[in-house]
Amino acid sequence: MFDFSIVTNWIHQTLTSLMPEGLAIFIECLVIGVCIILMYALLAIILIYMERKICAFFQCRLGPNRVGKWGILQVIGDVLKMLTKEIIEMKNVDRFLYNLAPFMVLIASFLTFACLPVNKGMEILNFNVGVFFMLAASSIGVVGILLAGWSSNNKFSLIGAMRSGAQIISYELSIGLSILTMIVLTGTMQFSEIVEQQADGWFIFKGHIPAIIAFIVYLIAGNAETNRGPFDLPEAESELTAGYHTEYSGMHFGFFYLAEYLNMFIVAGIAATIFLGGWMPFHIVGLDGFNAIMDYIPGFIWFFGKAFFVVFLLMWIKWTFPRLRIDQILSLEWKYLVPISMINLILMVLIVAFKLHF
Repeated sequence: MFDFSIVTNWIHQTLTSLMPEGLAIFIECLVIGVCIILMYALLAIILIYMERKICAFFQCRLGPNRVGKWGILQVIGDVLKMLTKEIIEMKNVDRFLYNLAPFMVLIASFLTFACLPVNKGMEILNFNVGVFFMLAASSIGVVGILLAGWSSNNKFSLIGAMRSGAQIISYELSIGLSILTMIVLTGTMQFSEIVEQQADGWFIFKGHIPAIIAFIVYLIAGNAETNRGPFDLPEAESELTAGYHTEYSGMHFGFFYLAEYLNMFIVAGIAATIFLGGWMPFHIVGLDGFNAIMDYIPGFIWFFGKAFFVVFLLMWIKWTFPRLRIDQILSLEWKYLVPISMINLILMVLIVAFKLHF
């Protein structure tokens, strides 16, 4: 499998030979930031189109089919419309916090997105405590949501923000415990090392029953973490108009909209990295010819393929189950998912201690 660090090292050496090292690093950081923004925007367009088409499929509709071939240009038209919409600021809002909130949500999403290892040698933030940093960065988003509800001076926004905050903070426990279960199996918190250890088999297969349980718990908690159905009560249009972003318009609303879809992809990308091998191809022991063919497929294609597969599962869940009440959402977390995750963690510790895994 091709290692992109060869390319990045060559670029760094070329730049340092032409200019001071500090300036070269600054230019590299600038280019990487632009690449993240472009990938972020492109993925948002793909996910919105995918959501509309999958939603239409589940509801026996056609979905977007007028603007462009198969309605592909519909999302681009909506993006241009959002960019040109006026940002209307309500009276009696806390102006500073009102304007800060969408940027905090977006920054948290950007930081978490940068932790995803797309391919070997293409890790942007590859710390030895990468999982810890990812969980910490993702937690910043709830602060932006609470600020949006509080600063809007709207009771519906405030109720939506309080519900969303309670839900996100609660389900972070299940996400953390399910990821911790896999860290016990891997013995490292560095995403690149987690992927490297899956060269001879993905953890969803190597980790026995605890890995499967952790994967299922992670999918449920990840769906709730991103405020998507059936856990979308904080944004329930029939009850709270639009929840915490009721008073936002223009690109301020667009930032919340972008962050929701990219957070869904981040949840899927982390699941693909930790449970499904990340950029590692699918190998079957004993079938050397099949494995050699799989190795020809680039790692970033494996990563995005697995991530979009998990995205499809999350969308399937949303368009299958009805919306839950707030007491049902919190009961599911505290009475079921947290105890199951803790027992599952102990089970994984026993499996690793007695070396019962593959």
